[in-house]
Amino acid sequence: MTPRHLLDVDDLSASELDAVLTLAAEHDPPRLLAGRGVALLFEKPSNRTRASMEMAVVQLGGHPISIRPDEVGIDTREPAEDVARVWSAYCSVIGARVFDHAVLGRLAAAATVPVVNLLSDATHPCQALADLLTLRQVFGPDLSGRTLAYVGDGNNVCHSLMTGGALAGLAVRVATPPGYEPPAEVVARTGTVLTADPAEAVKDADAVYTDVWASMGQEAEADRRRRHFAGFQVDDDLFALAAPGAVFLHCLPAHRGEEVAASVVDGPRSVVWQQSANRLHAQRGLLLWLAGRQGPGAPDR
Repeated sequence: MTPRHLLDVDDLSASELDAVLTLAAEHDPPRLLAGRGVALLFEKPSNRTRASMEMAVVQLGGHPISIRPDEVGIDTREPAEDVARVWSAYCSVIGARVFDHAVLGRLAAAATVPVVNLLSDATHPCQALADLLTLRQVFGPDLSGRTLAYVGDGNNVCHSLMTGGALAGLAVRVATPPGYEPPAEVVARTGTVLTADPAEAVKDADAVYTDVWASMGQEAEADRRRRHFAGFQVDDDLFALAAPGAVFLHCLPAHRGEEVAASVVDGPRSVVWQQSANRLHAQRGLLLWLAGRQGPGAPDR
């Protein structure tokens, strides 16, 4: 069977996304990974991704194998394709958190097991799965007719949120300063409303989301980005424009006083910690779905 990969959320259909999120809600999941390994490559440092993914594998009875970049040396010691072939012989799933999204494509092209994007410079689908699971817990399983506003950098998190939101039936609005917009092709394909006015994006929205202004690898741009993002902080005044009962989301880490006010991220309508916990549940649901697709005749790895 040709393996299914998750390099962005829209590698799933709408019905498959619903199935993954439904599996994520299981409190006593079957141990479908018993006797199997899951290779987890971390080129970038990780807090939530590594801990949540390792525990998701453990809860399904599998063995997580976390691997540092210097241990494999993709394209220095050996090419990505050879790494994928080797790991496919040992493990039932390969997860990778990489700087260059193209590396994921190369791993997926050579692997004979599913490859999961744990973060790249282009997309962050596992985060989007947790975001959608959180919104389903707050508003119910049918998110159609709900509006999500994203304020800040049109980065990898924003990209996957747009694709995941479109699949789930959300209306997504994105507010970024000029020059920081998400890819135009993704905006057009997902029907996202793009604006340079945070108030326009947030007005009457059911959920408001932001992320750091300078991601890993962009530290040298931090001062310039602070100047460009002035006026894009989600503070009490901006959040007050959202619908009554709106919730606040952030993928973390949060820089209080920059992209979000402490009173918002730590306030009563913040679901940030629920959202963070859902990284574990959403990824466990994804692994369950992938393992279930392999069927009972899949080799134990």
